Amino acid sequence: MLEEFLNVNIFAFLLVFARIGTIFMTAPGFGEGFVTPRLRLSIALSVTFLITQFVIDKLPLQPDSVIELLLLLTGEIVIGLIFGGALRIALSALHIGGTIIAQQSGLAAAQFFDPAQMTQGAVTSSFLTLMGMTMIFVTDIHHLFIQGTYASYTLFEVGKLPPFGDLASLVSGFVAGSFKLGFQISAPFLVYGLTFYIGVGLINRLMPQVQIFFVAMPLQIMLAFSIFAITSGASIMWFLAYYEQIIMRFLGEI
Repeated sequence: MLEEFLNVNIFAFLLVFARIGTIFMTAPGFGEGFVTPRLRLSIALSVTFLITQFVIDKLPLQPDSVIELLLLLTGEIVIGLIFGGALRIALSALHIGGTIIAQQSGLAAAQFFDPAQMTQGAVTSSFLTLMGMTMIFVTDIHHLFIQGTYASYTLFEVGKLPPFGDLASLVSGFVAGSFKLGFQISAPFLVYGLTFYIGVGLINRLMPQVQIFFVAMPLQIMLAFSIFAITSGASIMWFLAYYEQIIMRFLGEI
């Protein structure tokens, strides 16, 4: 009797861990390269232990064949990738906005390692992504994220994948929303860049003898930093609202 009880609970724990572990592997803040694997694994196991006792009645029985078990685990991993990947796509909006800002402010050549994207990026994009991840934990949105991992068992039932058409529409909506947010964040710099370059072009036509590049470059960077200081707070607030909206969709409240 004890052996049967342990087998059932170990199966349920590992099945829940397949989804929760995948979410924590890809979610912003928890799945970063600078987070030690031991810490990430400890958090995922702790959350799995807490969630298992609440969702054990929603889990199917242990399958008899290896193929059925493999398909069941694959489905849970895919759902975990959808959840964590959606949040990762949301974070990329800051990277997109920061890259456009760097192009408009003349800082595109100043490359810096972006720990969120695990690649080289502009200074502004690295600053925005690091600030975004910091504010996620400062504002306790990560608590809502942990609640969303539990609510995902209501939205995505174990053993049942959502229709591929709805899944493709969901992912494409996340990608489109992130690009839209990135352009909204960089919108003041697009207006500024267009106005500045038109002005520089007119001055160059009126006074060709002036080395306009050496005059305009310091002014361009100074004005860009001034606009960035004014708009960075609002940009992070837009990102947090969008990030929270995505989590609320997995909570089933949108």
